[in-house]
Amino acid sequence: MQISVSDAKGQLTDLVRRAEAGDEVVLTRHGHAAVRLVPIKVAPDRKSRRALLEAARAAGSAKAKAGPDAARSQDFLYGDDGLPE
Repeated sequence: MQISVSDAKGQLTDLVRRAEAGDEVVLTRHGHAAVRLVPIKVAPDRKSRRALLEAARAAGSAKAKAGPDAARSQDFLYGDDGLPE
């Protein structure tokens, strides 16, 4: 939805409600887009961020497989003296 700034003055409350509902509201000046009304996303609080990190950590550890780590994965190519075999 596009509306001129002068027309928006009388409808601001309605326009804010529409933007909060997800509609794109663009205010124009002299026929050119000037600003867009968008709702503010609430930043997650500390507890929800911690829960998200813990869930990601648990999912990652569930996928981890036992075996040699990357630092030792090529050891079979080298002898005891550290030189290629």
